[in-house]
Amino acid sequence: QGYSESPDLEFEYADTDKWAAELSELYSYTEGPEFLLNRKCFEEDFRIHVRDKKWTELDKNQHRTHAMRLLDGLEVTAREKRLRVARAILYVAQGTFGECGSEAEVQAWMRYNIFLLLEVGTFNALVELLNMEIDNSAACSSAVRKPAISLADSTDLRVLLNIMYLIVETVRQEAEGDKPEWKSMRQTFRAELGAPLYNNEPFSVMLFGMVTKFCSGHAPHFPMKKVLLLLWKTVLCTLGGFEELQSMKAEKREILGLPPLPEDSIKVIRNMRAASPPASASDLIEQQQKRGRREHKALIKQDNLDAFNERDPYKADDSREEEEENDDDNSLEGETFPLERDEVMPPPTQHPPSDRITCPKGLPWAPKVREKDIEMFLESSRSKFIGYTLGSDTNTVVGLPRPIHESIRTLKLHKYTSIAEVQVHMEDEYLRSPLSGGEEEVEQVPAEILYQGLLPSLPQYMIALLKILLAAAPTSKAKTDSINILADVLPEEMPGGPGSRHPAQASEGGQVAGWDPPLFTRLSPQFEYMAKHLVFANCIPLILKFFNQNIMSYITAKN
Repeated sequence: QGYSESPDLEFEYADTDKWAAELSELYSYTEGPEFLLNRKCFEEDFRIHVRDKKWTELDKNQHRTHAMRLLDGLEVTAREKRLRVARAILYVAQGTFGECGSEAEVQAWMRYNIFLLLEVGTFNALVELLNMEIDNSAACSSAVRKPAISLADSTDLRVLLNIMYLIVETVRQEAEGDKPEWKSMRQTFRAELGAPLYNNEPFSVMLFGMVTKFCSGHAPHFPMKKVLLLLWKTVLCTLGGFEELQSMKAEKREILGLPPLPEDSIKVIRNMRAASPPASASDLIEQQQKRGRREHKALIKQDNLDAFNERDPYKADDSREEEEENDDDNSLEGETFPLERDEVMPPPTQHPPSDRITCPKGLPWAPKVREKDIEMFLESSRSKFIGYTLGSDTNTVVGLPRPIHESIRTLKLHKYTSIAEVQVHMEDEYLRSPLSGGEEEVEQVPAEILYQGLLPSLPQYMIALLKILLAAAPTSKAKTDSINILADVLPEEMPGGPGSRHPAQASEGGQVAGWDPPLFTRLSPQFEYMAKHLVFANCIPLILKFFNQNIMSYITAKN
């Protein structure tokens, strides 16, 4: 199939999928029986204290009392009892689905229960338990000695990570029916999640440490898909998504005295085609034939650029599309060769938009030109036509031909000064006179706090994420030396269950966890340091390797 015959995908370019879809990504097929086990653990404990009512029939105070009782149960020293209480909390976080009659009712109770659990302090208790499981040397050494890791080796970790993921993902996304107090809880939770409250480092750094420990082979039983998904949503919750990034960028430009952004790049991408397969051979031959029939029209004499200056050369050329539609009728006979200048560029005619998909004639983004580009163009033009240069002077055009004047005017029309250029200039000024510049004030935004926590071991974190990308990348060769990312999918008795979605989800979480912090450090000079580690570790070829397959077939197979 070529570009024109292939249907577009129903794809929305956003930070994440819908809430329900993101929750379903957390579980694997082999975890199905555990839903009933969670329900059993909850009901056995619940019936001890409440005999004649269901959870959905209690009032808010009774809900809060029982949630506090469950939280106290996490403090016991017996591992089995603690796991049963954690399963009961997981059932509450899953919306007490056994007492609901529809999916919408489950989702409503789920949001209510999760904000209730957050209010009584469940998340902080879970972080302490997770930290204890990470440092459990007995479990790590046992997993290292095992020839094959299965689902049973990560039971405690999976239950904890499931609850934490449900809390982070539910609190992060706003819904229409949210109560006013939930909004304030969301802001407090985001601030605490990004603050260095857990071992004097943000929660994201703890999860990055789990990724490094797993990839080094010291903890092969870690459920890496769940860790990466939780890491992704934690970074997204603390730093924000595309919309927040765009507003921060606009605010930063205003503070630095720069003109507003020419466009919203996220909106441009959302209007683009989701997947563009390469053109087929028949499409290419047809385009070449049409191009050949139009070649002689370019030989018409032209005195200057006046006829072309009336229109923006970067806008879509509708006249060419009209020519393509009329080519089949006109063929090569009856061609006229107008000599009048007014006839060379006839005014564009209005015609209805075509239903067929056409190849884009240029980039969908507005062009951006740096000051350096204008200087280089003027330097080369002066040395060619005049024989001398004027340094960084971009205004003097004496002695240059008129087409060069028009080119300079077009370049200046699309001149764009990035935040990075201003920051580089400020850094140069500071290095030139450090004493007069005073001490630099570093704003403690969430991205800065996360970067400070990642900086001591940043190369190891990047390498670990790329190892997971490599293990999940599609390949025809057997990867005997790569890490095992399917450990939390395989049951104790291996029946050959469907685990094909697992590498894709791990790859998705790894890519976003690796790319989201650099996106937000673009507003500060740390971006160069983080991006350098990604490039030096061959991150770009790995991502290209993922796309070096039939994406349409891949998406169809996975969905």
